[in-house]
Amino acid sequence: IMSKKIRTEKDKRTNDILLGPLERPALAFFAKHMPKWVNSDMLTVLGLLGSVLAAVAYALVGLGEVKGNPWLFVASLGFVINWFGDSLDGTLARYRNMSRPNYGYYTDHAIDGITTLLVFVGIGLSGMARFDVTLVALSGWLLLMLQVYLKTHATGVFEMTSIKIGPTEMRLVIIALNTVVYYVGAGGSLFDVTIASQVIPVNLGTLVLGVFAILFILYYIYQVITTGGKLAIEDGEALKRRQLEEKNAAAADRKLTKAEKKAAKKEKKHTKDIQDNSSGVTI
Repeated sequence: IMSKKIRTEKDKRTNDILLGPLERPALAFFAKHMPKWVNSDMLTVLGLLGSVLAAVAYALVGLGEVKGNPWLFVASLGFVINWFGDSLDGTLARYRNMSRPNYGYYTDHAIDGITTLLVFVGIGLSGMARFDVTLVALSGWLLLMLQVYLKTHATGVFEMTSIKIGPTEMRLVIIALNTVVYYVGAGGSLFDVTIASQVIPVNLGTLVLGVFAILFILYYIYQVITTGGKLAIEDGEALKRRQLEEKNAAAADRKLTKAEKKAAKKEKKHTKDIQDNSSGVTI
């Protein structure tokens, strides 16, 4: 029989991002003024459509010259739409007291995986950065997502980030990159990197995504070490408490057994005395 952990609104959520002081009031405002016919599922779909728009726009960028390509701004619009839908769906559900914690958690983050795949593949197709480097960055970001979900399951705390940088900030970074590339282009090779006897030219987009890929993977390793160490200490202390409780319970059982044996011996002696007294009575 598999045990099922039911999520509740009491589950702790932390999202201490740089833009949190601006994002949280904005989301609260939108939730308060959202038309009644709009529900959280619609916003989730809207967020997904925003990522599809960004991916398609990037693919269209790749069909022409990157510099001055208006599809870059369409891709940026896709990120804005994605932020609006993805960030507001849960806020709206909580504001209206219509949360479905298990369904919402699973659906939202399952779609996050699709969104991530669409966006990074789109960037790779745009010509802004090398496709292979983009895929490495995609792998790093998926590792971070995996770490968040594992940590949530193990600790009961949904912690989006611990370094102030979350999905909202990453969207802004990509929008800024789109804007820079629109005006200056992806650029030629800034320098070359030789890997396994293969010379890889590195342009602006490849450099940015390469740096982020390294940071993603390093942060993942940091989280695995720190979180794993913390859980090892907590589980070690819990194990010691459990062993002590088992030891005390075993000692109590042994003490009870001795008392029972003593009582049985006393009862047996009492019975024998009664029998001896009875046999000595003369009628």
